[in-house]
Amino acid sequence: MNKPLAGALLSLLLVGAAGAPAMAAAPVTPPAPAAPAPAVTYAGTVALSNCSGSVVRAPASQPNDPALVLSNGHCLETGFPAAGEVVKDRPSTRSFSLLNASGSKVATLRASKISYATMTDTDLSLYQLTTTYAQIQSQYGIAALTLNDVRPAQGSAVKVVSGYWKRTYTCAVDGFAYRLKEGAWTWKDSVRYTSSCNTIGGTSGSPVIDTTSGKVVAVNNTGNESGGRCTDNNPCEVDESGRVTVRRGINYAQQTYTVVPCIGPGNAIDLNRPGCVLPRP
Repeated sequence: MNKPLAGALLSLLLVGAAGAPAMAAAPVTPPAPAAPAPAVTYAGTVALSNCSGSVVRAPASQPNDPALVLSNGHCLETGFPAAGEVVKDRPSTRSFSLLNASGSKVATLRASKISYATMTDTDLSLYQLTTTYAQIQSQYGIAALTLNDVRPAQGSAVKVVSGYWKRTYTCAVDGFAYRLKEGAWTWKDSVRYTSSCNTIGGTSGSPVIDTTSGKVVAVNNTGNESGGRCTDNNPCEVDESGRVTVRRGINYAQQTYTVVPCIGPGNAIDLNRPGCVLPRP
């Protein structure tokens, strides 16, 4: 109500109202400064033997939950899953090099199992580790990256952070491919980068981090290398009407907000949870 009251007094003064007492202007509280965008570093990223990845948590994950590592389905140590294949709760002893903010290796983490992996509809893998988030935090001072639970917006600024190459790419979400087809595999609603994210082999599995929130919105997975049409290493976009578009030199990622509803208590992957749309075995 301060603004209407000040306006009424000003009107009285302007028309020369007699006896109106002089009043000091009410102090104006300046708006709080906007919170700075979180710094995007290598902290929490990992290097695999052939790919990149990151230690991630769902918004509801707890400190004593076994930690998860996110990468691509095509980065599995057992080779590419076939079209239609889903891997779930398969034992694994794979190791990961954990990086700090500057990109230096600080630890070797080890998996207990492949919690989930597929190359159908999306291209992702989630490994469960033998260590918890709390243990990683207390021993190495590194927090997990958080998976965003909402779809990224077109035009949003992102960074692709490769633990394998210790290289960061900066670009924006150019748009989305209704279907992205590469050889035998088809992925849904893929993120298409602007051209400055010219990712290369070994960046597969890198987290795609929204620079405003600092959260993971996708996992980097492929790009059209030589202009081929829907072949290995040359994905093509297919729209709702079946029209094919080839974008030579453009790279892509798979959204990860769809993973969040599938992560239950204890970081167990439960494909029957409400809202979980990941492919089932």
